[in-house]
Amino acid sequence: MKTTLIAGLFLTAAAVPLAAQGPGGPGGHDGEGRHPTFEMLDADGDGKVTQAEIAAFRAGRFAEVDTNGDGVVTLEEFTAQAVARATERAAEMFARLDADGDGALSRDALEARGALGPVDEGRMFARLDADGDGAVSLEEFEAMKERRAEMHRHREGGRGGHGRRWMRN
Repeated sequence: MKTTLIAGLFLTAAAVPLAAQGPGGPGGHDGEGRHPTFEMLDADGDGKVTQAEIAAFRAGRFAEVDTNGDGVVTLEEFTAQAVARATERAAEMFARLDADGDGALSRDALEARGALGPVDEGRMFARLDADGDGAVSLEEFEAMKERRAEMHRHREGGRGGHGRRWMRN
């Protein structure tokens, strides 16, 4: 379980580059860590978002990560921001999983909340084991990864990445 938790924290940290604390919620995003809300972009509150407001939002995001204000983000600044965000998200997740508020998560509690994987692993395993031989081959595992990637691309509207293309130059 320790390895799984560490891997989860690493993946969370890796997934949040430049996820600075910003207006409107953690990371200056919609609460899901993906897109800024309209209200965050509409800095003057006039009901319209201009290119200047988007540019200002982006500059603010950069400035939050560039903690020494020298105009570049170092590995240390980048890592510090990612670790801070990962720590925050881990604490939020822990609080949600700690139903009784005792500050500890037993295996039973984690399993009951589905935090250790699918609750119905038999059905999940059967879906992975495409040829029904009672084992998941590398090919079956890779096929599952590709299906998940395809579902992710579909959810992102075919934009790829994290749907941030509209914010790029």
